[in-house]
Amino acid sequence: MTMQAHASLRLTWLFAAILAVGCTNVAGTKVKTPFSSKKHQSDARHFRAVGMGQSANLNIAKSKSELEAKKSLAQQVQTNLKVVSDAYAQELTGHQAVEAIERFESLAREVTNTTIGDLRVTGQDIRQLDDQSYRVHTAIEIKKNAMFRFLKKKAKSDTQLSELVRAQMVTLIDKELERLESEE
Repeated sequence: MTMQAHASLRLTWLFAAILAVGCTNVAGTKVKTPFSSKKHQSDARHFRAVGMGQSANLNIAKSKSELEAKKSLAQQVQTNLKVVSDAYAQELTGHQAVEAIERFESLAREVTNTTIGDLRVTGQDIRQLDDQSYRVHTAIEIKKNAMFRFLKKKAKSDTQLSELVRAQMVTLIDKELERLESEE
């Protein structure tokens, strides 16, 4: 091998090494966490969430995990209800629209608090770490149509609403329930 070919080969290897080092992931190593699969993500029928808690006390780790999961789920529910109430606002006009939107948001807060109590724990992964502390992952879910049925029941029984506003809210909730059922 000639001196020029040898230098060319070294230059090629140097370039390949620089390219390999330049392509490393500076953001870190990807970590697979429990309940990160698609079946533990929200879909057309369910809100789903996962929480993680860590503590030297197993009960505290479980509580933290469940609290984080509920917090994540509540954020999803509130976002969904915001979309529905915005759609509702576009269908109404005038003073009754303002009253209805305010009441709808109030009912949305109530349903969020209530449905959190109706959620299902779909899995829990408990690990004892090297330092003897515990790490717990909790997966939870709630059905979307059950949430809207509850909201409809609350709207029907709300004595603070005028008949017209109550009827409009029930109609909107029925439309959302139909949309959910058509996606199943």
